[in-house]
Amino acid sequence: MWAAPLPASSGRTNRHRLNRGGDRQGNNALHTIVLVRMKYGQRPQEYASRRTAEGMTKKDVIRCLKRFVAREIYRHLPHMTHTTKPLPQTA
Repeated sequence: MWAAPLPASSGRTNRHRLNRGGDRQGNNALHTIVLVRMKYGQRPQEYASRRTAEGMTKKDVIRCLKRFVAREIYRHLPHMTHTTKPLPQTA
């Protein structure tokens, strides 16, 4: 997924970095959605302040919110089942 974290730990630190691969337009859309929600939405603001009080940085909070938004969007996407058609018979 777009906001999937990659391990970037060394020594005693345990951290992650964003996976910058994949759909650049999708990443941009997620980032814009999260920034708008953090500015105008009450729940994301409360979440951000709570997580910041726990010691997370703003980047970490944005990454977490991106994952929440990505899951929310994924639920609304149409999921098509892949069916295989039999090959035509040749005479």
